[in-house]
Amino acid sequence: MSVTGLLLSGLAMVMLVPAAVDVLAGDPNWQVFAASAVITGTIGSLLAIAMHRPNAMRMTVRQAFLTTAVVWIAMSASSALPFVGVGLDYDDAVFEAVSGLTTTGSTVITGLDGLAPGVLFWRSLLQWIGGVGIVVMAIIMLPFLRVGGMQLFRTESSDQSEKIVPRPLELVGHIAAIYVGFSIACMVGYALAGMSLFDALNHAMTTISTGGYSTRDVSFGYFTPAAQWLAVVFMLAGALPFVVYIKAIKGEPLALWRDVQVRAIIGFLTAVSFVTAIWLSLSQEIPFLEGLRLAAFNVVSITTTTGYASTNYVEWGAPAIGLFLLLTFIGGCTGSTAGGIKVYRFQVLGVIIRGHVQSLARPSRVVTLKYAGHRLPNDVPVSVLAFLAVYIGTVATVTLILTMMGLDLVTALSSAAQAVANVGPGLGEIVGPAGNFAELPDAAKWVLSVSMLMGRLELFTILLLFAPEFWRG
Repeated sequence: MSVTGLLLSGLAMVMLVPAAVDVLAGDPNWQVFAASAVITGTIGSLLAIAMHRPNAMRMTVRQAFLTTAVVWIAMSASSALPFVGVGLDYDDAVFEAVSGLTTTGSTVITGLDGLAPGVLFWRSLLQWIGGVGIVVMAIIMLPFLRVGGMQLFRTESSDQSEKIVPRPLELVGHIAAIYVGFSIACMVGYALAGMSLFDALNHAMTTISTGGYSTRDVSFGYFTPAAQWLAVVFMLAGALPFVVYIKAIKGEPLALWRDVQVRAIIGFLTAVSFVTAIWLSLSQEIPFLEGLRLAAFNVVSITTTTGYASTNYVEWGAPAIGLFLLLTFIGGCTGSTAGGIKVYRFQVLGVIIRGHVQSLARPSRVVTLKYAGHRLPNDVPVSVLAFLAVYIGTVATVTLILTMMGLDLVTALSSAAQAVANVGPGLGEIVGPAGNFAELPDAAKWVLSVSMLMGRLELFTILLLFAPEFWRG
């Protein structure tokens, strides 16, 4: 709990930044952020002092699971305070805060173009903080907690990781430097592409974090084609493994292309974008180059779980709805800011299927499962299959719950899928790229808030807390 207290104290300091933005803009909402900072800082300080113990960062696996879950829940609850202060009820405020920290990007706020600058900045800042936290968690915590096959990356790269950066704190420093560097480059690019400095800063934070919050109701449809192409580049940058960037900086310039996840996601996005552009040209009579921009932007946005929209692609018809629903499940690479199932799990699934087919064809043959040239540890296939089963089961369960609350099937299914994958927009008229989640029942917002947290924490981190075996011994 002392770790939670320290992080809440840090969050309180961060709340002073949007307060300063409002002061500079002459907006009275700075008082809301100041009050929220005092409340959060007080709670955080009391927790840090009351629960302080020597070697607080040394944890058992059980403590690590529990701390991870508690930190995300506490940070989400505290991050909601400014939204309550500006007029949202607590249901909507928690939804907006959870969506921000988990880099989902679903929103219940309308009238973004006229919103106070401090609130807009707070939304973007939440995603930026959440994004770097997710990368650190994915690289340092999850492989050692063996969640959903993540131990694969501990096993494969432990020796290499130790050579690149020998200490976890040094690794965090490298990740932070790369993250900030990408953010600055993205902001400069957006400014050169025609955005105001404020829009460029906000969208840089929500692009590299693959978060998707915008300062505009029409999202990226408000900005120039040049800005949209830049977004494609930086959304993809946020969805690639940050460890590979470290390798490239440390003297392995080809490390990025040698990574099997990187090659797979770039190839997949390129193919789907071109096929979609051709389909748009033939069926919607959209000029090919314009269609390629629309296709590339929205395909990359949904696949990387960013969630921006440059147009209402639901209007493209049933094939587009089916395509974007499938893209919702994919996600980016492990060790990135992206959500979803992740590329490597699909690759491991392919290895498992190929191995099973080979064993059926030649029963006497001993099949060795390999991923990226390395033999798969025996527990990884089981972990990946278990994760996929729980993932699909979670989406199905949330869909059923939402339909019981009165939502139509398209709205319920797409809302459930995007929440667990941390994508942002759903499909249909209500929660699609041209809508938002304000019209949903409050109970549905709570269900989706929990789903977003579960998805961001790779499901098992939360589910394990409800297992009696976890608390025994």
